[in-house]
Amino acid sequence: MGIVDTSGTFMLGDHAVRRLGYGAMQLAGKGVFGPPRDRPEAIAVLREAVDSGVNHIDTSDFYGPHVTNEIIREALHPYDSGLVIVTKVGAVRGADASWNPAFSRAELTQAVHDNLRNFGLDVLDVVNLRAMFDVHGPAEGSLHEPLEVLAELKQKGLIRHIGLSNVTAKQIEDAGTITDIVCVQNQYNLAHRQDDALIGMLASRGVAYVPFFPLGGFSPLQSSTLSNVASRLNATAMQVALAWLLQRSPNILLIPGTSSRAHLRENLASAQIELSPEALSELEKVAA
Repeated sequence: MGIVDTSGTFMLGDHAVRRLGYGAMQLAGKGVFGPPRDRPEAIAVLREAVDSGVNHIDTSDFYGPHVTNEIIREALHPYDSGLVIVTKVGAVRGADASWNPAFSRAELTQAVHDNLRNFGLDVLDVVNLRAMFDVHGPAEGSLHEPLEVLAELKQKGLIRHIGLSNVTAKQIEDAGTITDIVCVQNQYNLAHRQDDALIGMLASRGVAYVPFFPLGGFSPLQSSTLSNVASRLNATAMQVALAWLLQRSPNILLIPGTSSRAHLRENLASAQIELSPEALSELEKVAA
C-alpha cells in the first residue's frame, strides 16, 4: 500500500505526525488481557500500518499486560526514526484482569522501566499519565505527585514528552505548572462530545487532542443519521465517524485500533473522505 492521505500532520512533542495513527489496544487478548488470538496477524497489522504511512502508535504496557508492547517490538524494532510511540502509565492489571490505579513513585518508575525494556528503547517518546480517579471518565483529583515523578524521569532523559489521559480541564491547567503537556487523551467521538470546548482550548495552545474510543468503544456507534450519510458516500459508518473527527479540529490525532489488516485498510481509507457542509450539519444532530 502507498502512504495514505491523512489530512496533514500535527505536532506531537517535537515530531510532526500524520493525523491518522494506530491504537494497539486490540492486539492483546479478550478484554485487553492475555495474548492475542492470532499473533502473526497482530504483527502483520503493525507492519502494514507503518508501511502505509502511519507514524504514530498508541499503546500501554498495561495492555496484556506487556503483550502489546512486546508485539510492537517484535514487529517494528529497530524503529523508523520518524515513528512516535506513545505509551501510558498510572494503572496496573490485576490477576482477574481488573484495572487498578498505580500512582506511587515506585509503581510509576517501574512502569517507565518496563516500557523501556519491552520496547527495547533507551528513552520513551511520549508518556501519558492515565488518571484513575474514575475508570469510566474524568474526575477531579490531584495529579501533582505522579506528574512530579514523571517530570523527574524526563529530566533524567528516560522520557522526552509527557501527556495526560482521562482528565479534566482543571487537571490540565494544574499539570502545566509542573511540566509541559504535549497531548491530552480523553474519550471523544461523534456522539460523546463533552470535550468540545476543551478541544478548542488545546488547539489554541498547539496541544494535540487524541480521542480514545473514536468509534464508540466497546459499544460501537449506532445512528441512522450516520448510516445514511455513509450510504450516500459509499463508505462505512465507522469510516464517516473517523472522517468527521479529522474535520472536527486540526489538533485531533486519531488512533483507531484493530487486530485485522482488512479493518486497518478501512480505517486508513477514512482519511480520503471529504464531508460536505450538508453532511457535517446532519452529523451534528447525532450528539443532540
